[in-house]
Amino acid sequence: MQTKRVVATLMLLLTAACAAKKVPAAPVSLAHPDFLYPTVPAAMQRSFAAEHVDLGWKYLQIDDLRGADREFAAALKSSSQMYPAHAGQGLVALARRDFDRAVTSFDAALRASPAYVPALVGRGQALLALKREGEALASFDAALKADPSLTDIRQRAEVLRFRGVQDLIETARAAAKSGRVPEARAAYEQAIAGSPESAFLYRELGVLERRSGNDDQALSRLRRATELDPLDATAFIQLAELLESRQDAAGAEAAYRTALELDPSPELEAKLATVTKSLREAQLPPEYKATLSAAQITRGDLAALIGVRLESVVKAAPTRQVVMTDVRGHWAATWIARVAEAGIMPPFENHTFQPNAVVRRGDLAVAISRLLTVLSSNDAALRSRLAQRPAIGDMNRRHVQYTAAAAAVASGVMPLLEGDRFLVGRPVAGSEAVETLDRVSALSAQTANAGL
Repeated sequence: MQTKRVVATLMLLLTAACAAKKVPAAPVSLAHPDFLYPTVPAAMQRSFAAEHVDLGWKYLQIDDLRGADREFAAALKSSSQMYPAHAGQGLVALARRDFDRAVTSFDAALRASPAYVPALVGRGQALLALKREGEALASFDAALKADPSLTDIRQRAEVLRFRGVQDLIETARAAAKSGRVPEARAAYEQAIAGSPESAFLYRELGVLERRSGNDDQALSRLRRATELDPLDATAFIQLAELLESRQDAAGAEAAYRTALELDPSPELEAKLATVTKSLREAQLPPEYKATLSAAQITRGDLAALIGVRLESVVKAAPTRQVVMTDVRGHWAATWIARVAEAGIMPPFENHTFQPNAVVRRGDLAVAISRLLTVLSSNDAALRSRLAQRPAIGDMNRRHVQYTAAAAAVASGVMPLLEGDRFLVGRPVAGSEAVETLDRVSALSAQTANAGL
């Protein structure tokens, strides 16, 4: 009975003490509206410590920082497990602009509950004030992971992310310009981590890796850039050049073609033509490749060289039906048929082409003069040049091949040799034939440009 009276007396005294304590009225407006209430978990709510946390919050929002600090300390004294009180102390330190102490208090709360949102947000605010923006962003991101509804925090995080990426980009570009490749690479990698959908970051890092000779890494970065931004002509050009250097003609052609569609230019057209030519030549039979370095070529070889290297000129020539009895089964039969039908290398009167006959400079001149006739059909200046009759030391004008040789010389396609001679009977090597046909190709390009 005596024990019951003691307990009752203590309860009355405690109630009287609480009644005597002045509880702050609810504020009309919050002194710190950007602070999050240090929510007490359900398991801790029915305790005196929880009441102290709530009182501390009320004092904080009327800007009574001493009263708030006192209540949060009382909560921890009542229960050392009351980690929301640590967050409360962090908020008080934040209000006092004691940012280091704020971080320490928030960390104490997070040691007890790593996903406690009020502490994560408060910690981010304190770190931001300390200009530790990367850590602040990480804290905000952790808070958003725990509570995706925090719209204001999400916006702040995005601003920080953008600002951080911008700083990293400037650092990366400056380092790259100064040749500090590892530093530039690290900055680009961090920027990509912060903005993984920014295609230009992959493109710039790809260019850096390419210049550093890291082709595999460059290829990976440039491919990713084109995937993220299919309209980035610069990325496609860089990718095409890299693929071309790696002898991937098919990949380079596709990339150049896309770049040309996005941003047409004569330079890109020329690059595309070059790689297309390389691709086609890579697919040609081994006999064709052997022709390029042959000590002397045959009529079949020359037909193939003309058909491949001057395809557009051959197509522009008027065609006729021809009959040839000795080209079936020859490796160059397709090209022989095309140049024969175009009248550039017609068959002989006995309907033979004689594909294995050796080509001499006079024979080459005849084929060249016919190609030049096709080109001159729309070029008066070229027709005038072809009409010239230069002096040739070892040929007179009655020579059966003089007219053809004169046209080849006057056009600059086949220059005279030692002693101003043509050497009409000298066998033609593959390299000489290629050089000669390339000059015709250059004339063809000039003629096309003159017609624009």
